Amino acid sequence: MSPIAGKTIAEKIFSAHAGTDARAGDIVVADVDFVMGQDGTSPLAIRALENMGVEKVFDPGKVAVVMDHSSPSPLEGVSALHTMMREFGKKTGCAVYDVGEGVCHQLIPEKGHVVPGDLMVGCDSHTCTYGALNVFSTGVGSTDGAAAMAAGKLWFKVPETMKVTYEGELKPGVFSKDLVLYLAGQIGVDGATYEAIEFHGPVIEALSVEARMTMSNMAIEVGAKAGLMEADEKTLAWYEGRGDKTPDPVAPDADATYVRELAIDASVIGPQVAKPHAVDNVSPIEDVEGTPIAEGVLGTCTNGRLEDLAIAAKILEGRQVHSDVRFIVAPASRRILLDAIEAGYIQTLVAAGAALVTPGCGPCVGTHNGVPSDGENVISTANRNFKGRMGNSNAFIYLGSPATVAASVIEGKITDPRKYFEGGER
Repeated sequence: MSPIAGKTIAEKIFSAHAGTDARAGDIVVADVDFVMGQDGTSPLAIRALENMGVEKVFDPGKVAVVMDHSSPSPLEGVSALHTMMREFGKKTGCAVYDVGEGVCHQLIPEKGHVVPGDLMVGCDSHTCTYGALNVFSTGVGSTDGAAAMAAGKLWFKVPETMKVTYEGELKPGVFSKDLVLYLAGQIGVDGATYEAIEFHGPVIEALSVEARMTMSNMAIEVGAKAGLMEADEKTLAWYEGRGDKTPDPVAPDADATYVRELAIDASVIGPQVAKPHAVDNVSPIEDVEGTPIAEGVLGTCTNGRLEDLAIAAKILEGRQVHSDVRFIVAPASRRILLDAIEAGYIQTLVAAGAALVTPGCGPCVGTHNGVPSDGENVISTANRNFKGRMGNSNAFIYLGSPATVAASVIEGKITDPRKYFEGGER
């Protein structure tokens, strides 16, 4: 009899939460540790619960709704949806994160709602962000989200896993955003459809927790259900003071079975830019350098964390945003905003000419806050650049790292940030 193969992180988490020997391809009903919805999806979930005749959630301490996409409300219709969410919170006792608290994908781990080893679902595609914290987190539709809110469990197809190992080391001026954009350019937007990705290697280990979240956030951009990393000392240290849940880290077995494995030498990767209108339309920055821009955006669930603000502030200190450029900064949470004020980053950015907006999704979703005009080019730290993403289908969105955005808003054109790290101007 041949030995039984080891398991991936995904297979282990599903086995633990379904109470069965779960393997890739299996259909399981698994207990969920947390359920989340945002203001674009929670109202649909609330109505679905009403249609089901359900008046309470399975555990008020394990459900949250977040107002972040259209925050503050730009329209009376959105205001009515926000009111619905507030009333739902009062009725059920679940957590309600109101206007100004921040982006759902920052708040849920920041508040300690999920920890390593957990299984959670969110009514938003970028719920995969928490995979950086060793959580199997994935986006679901509002109706499935409602079912999970009601029952505390949901059905899943256990995904196969792709293993991506980053070897070598990052060069100055190159960041985790460049690593994940490079991956998107290599495998395409459907390169990992309905698979989990496990990120491994010395480059991942060297990254901060914040930088890792950037990578897991964009796993969905190559079709993946989750972007998983192991929990290490950095992960556990990050959770100190964030609630009372006990982490239960999960590592893959040495003989785990992967659908395929990919090794990437990070040492040869420079700054990357995703060109309009697809996330996998990626080129080295040299190919687009000099493209004029009208707007720069620093923030979103991908790159609105304290480390991202610090990188931009370092480049912009003592400099000014180009007179032809609007630079919009959206911290990912209220806590990050307060920390950035204390560290002096906000003063530096605003003094340089940045426009600070409410912690939340900001310009990314396109409902308000920085909708570009026809024909304008935007350089953004967001995760998507398809037509209309920022509210105007006649604009052109380029994606890059916080360093790339900061360098570009200074010069009024897409600019290689390495000159600010390798003894160029500094």
